Amino acid sequence: MNSFFGLNVAVKGLYASQAALYTIDHNISNAETSGYSRQVTSQKASAPLSTYTGSGMIGTGVDFISVQRVRDEYLDMRFWNQNISYGEWNAKSEALSELEAIMNETSEDGLNEVLSSFSSALEELAKDPDSEQTRAVVVQNGDYLCKYLNNAASNLILLKKDYNSNIKVKVNEINSYASQIRDLNEQIYKSELDGSSANDLRDQRDLLMDKLTCLADVRINEVDAGTLANGKDDIRLQITLDGVSLVNHFQVNELECYTIDEGSEQDGTYGIRWMKTGNEVEFDSGEIKGYLDMRDGTGEKGGYKGIPYYMEQLDHFAGVFAKAFNEGIYADGTQYIQGHAGGADSDETTGIRFFTFDGKSSDELMKSGSDMNEIYQNVTAANITISSDIEDDPGKIAAASLSGEDGNNENINELVNMFNDSRMFADGMPVDYINSIVSTMGTSAAHASRLASNYESTLNQIDTGRISVSGVSLDEESANLVRYQQAYSAAAKMISVLDEILDITINGLGAG
Repeated sequence: MNSFFGLNVAVKGLYASQAALYTIDHNISNAETSGYSRQVTSQKASAPLSTYTGSGMIGTGVDFISVQRVRDEYLDMRFWNQNISYGEWNAKSEALSELEAIMNETSEDGLNEVLSSFSSALEELAKDPDSEQTRAVVVQNGDYLCKYLNNAASNLILLKKDYNSNIKVKVNEINSYASQIRDLNEQIYKSELDGSSANDLRDQRDLLMDKLTCLADVRINEVDAGTLANGKDDIRLQITLDGVSLVNHFQVNELECYTIDEGSEQDGTYGIRWMKTGNEVEFDSGEIKGYLDMRDGTGEKGGYKGIPYYMEQLDHFAGVFAKAFNEGIYADGTQYIQGHAGGADSDETTGIRFFTFDGKSSDELMKSGSDMNEIYQNVTAANITISSDIEDDPGKIAAASLSGEDGNNENINELVNMFNDSRMFADGMPVDYINSIVSTMGTSAAHASRLASNYESTLNQIDTGRISVSGVSLDEESANLVRYQQAYSAAAKMISVLDEILDITINGLGAG
């Protein structure tokens, strides 16, 4: 044990306190940095030496080991698993809110209200079937009904296109996150070959995985690939999607969107496949799954009820309502009344249809198919219109049941009564059918909102736990700052004292 032994012990304490102070400074600087994990220094007492008499051990100071980040991997895994489900149901909740806004049934401009206005206009015409002004009002309200359905269908189509575009954006985000994670894997791997901990790089990678798990049902694992030259385990990160590796340490398997053109109802929409193999990717959850279900969900065979389902419901309403009003034929295929075509207009003409599609005339409508079913399959929510015959001449509204009878309103009364006929749709009256659509949509929206809220609440709870472990407390760091500052000052004072002792000893002996 040499004369400078005490100085060595003090210097090691100085360096250890200095490292702790630098780490505290780093924590305070990043207190508001997203994804940052609090870091702490790790140190231990140095190996002691035996005294020269062999009667005991004397301490040799402190050894600085490393700087470690404080992180709970179990909470991270829980967060990522919950985040996958949250991404799916949050996307569905927002999408169904948009669908409800399109149907607009909570306002005075909803389909029920428009239908009621049309029925009221017909009732007014029944009171005065020869009134040209009242006939014009009927045409106007019939046109409002058609335009409402046209607008709703158009908005649904636009919404479907928006979700289709969102899918491509989200796929590109997955590729971007995967590439960034791959780059960070390489940096982390190289930085930790000497046994160090790449804390800040790992924080950046975890933050990217927070974002990635919201998009798709990925599975994240760190696997042991052997032993490094320094004796440590060779740990490598793997992220899989649909059973296929998305990120495998330094490699990325990218996704791509392609336009479907197989002749199905999905023509023009994006499919998703692996870029290298061309194999389709199946999503079980995540934000992309939410958008896919909303874009493609037909509700068939227990499937999700997305935009195609509600479009089909509106199309069914338009076709059945037009056929019932024109022909008196209800959803079950039975003719219960003679319909508009069976009545007579002011010119004693019969056979005129009130509703058609794409502004066609009554004759053009009847030539569009070989039978009634085929004809009215052409009528959809997107194209239903008033026939050009009625549009050009409101006098062709068939108010009378027979020609040549002034003031005859029997046919218009039958049409008015049709609105309250429970046989018209399988679900009952027109208003019942509409309410059935709205109720289904409302139930789905409430279910999605409830699940999104539940998952969000769980996420927040888990994240609060993560923050309590990894977050930076400025009060705690300030206390540590004072503690290590005092330790640093004490080590510096020890050096000063030892220096003074050595000076007196060496220089005093020399002076003698």
